[in-house]
Amino acid sequence: MLTFEHVRKSYGTTVAVDDLSLTVRRGEVLGLLGPNGAGKSTAVNLAVGLLAPDAGRVLIDGVGDPRSPRVRARLGVAPQALALYELLSGVENLRFFGEMYGLAGTALRNRVAWSLEFVGLTERARDRVAEYSGGMKRRLNLASALVHDPELILLDEPTVGVDPQSRNQIFENILDLRRQGGTLIYTTHYMEEAARLCDRVAIVDKGRLLALGTVDELLRTHGARPTLVAQTEHGERRIETDDPLAELNRLAAIGTVAAFQMERPTLEQVFLQLTGRSLRD
Repeated sequence: MLTFEHVRKSYGTTVAVDDLSLTVRRGEVLGLLGPNGAGKSTAVNLAVGLLAPDAGRVLIDGVGDPRSPRVRARLGVAPQALALYELLSGVENLRFFGEMYGLAGTALRNRVAWSLEFVGLTERARDRVAEYSGGMKRRLNLASALVHDPELILLDEPTVGVDPQSRNQIFENILDLRRQGGTLIYTTHYMEEAARLCDRVAIVDKGRLLALGTVDELLRTHGARPTLVAQTEHGERRIETDDPLAELNRLAAIGTVAAFQMERPTLEQVFLQLTGRSLRD
């Protein structure tokens, strides 16, 4: 559905995207993870045609350049910076965005109604956006990306600053879109979100693709082995092992095991291993 072929983009002497090759399959949710300054937002802007690559190609559905209005109409974008008109109501915002994509009449009314219902804002549709909570604005931001029924949806940090209820609603929306066969790119700093929502995860840093695969594949390839943590009469023992039962039997043979637990590798550990632990501001 989306292909980056050896894409490079620089701002002066700063290389934001460096020889990036990546394919997003139709019907999948691809998580795009990276520290601040890794090139995620630049990659999204290239994908929607706001930027032109210095080298390489970006293709939608294998044939179209997203800088073409005809191709761009197939995309839906919910940017991190809210793209809403606060003096308009929720329904007026969606009507405006729908009209920008060429919708009119019954088709426009139906898509606006569907989008409001989908994000749980039907009852507040006629209130001005300035009166919405932060979570409601985020949900309307998502609805504005969906109103024209796009084939590819790009969500840039869609849960930043929202309350737990709105965050859970957005999760359910994304899972619903996934079940309906939608294709989504999801950028986030929250590892648990990527693990819960995404079919595959791409980890980028300094504009380069460091790893790509399912969460299980990334854990197997880049994660540490599972660790058995046992409390024994000689103190705590931490043992990396693929056979915890055998290690427990070995410990029990030489002393008392009062308690034990397994620590399994996490996506956050993989992320830090690949991108480092230094602060990114």
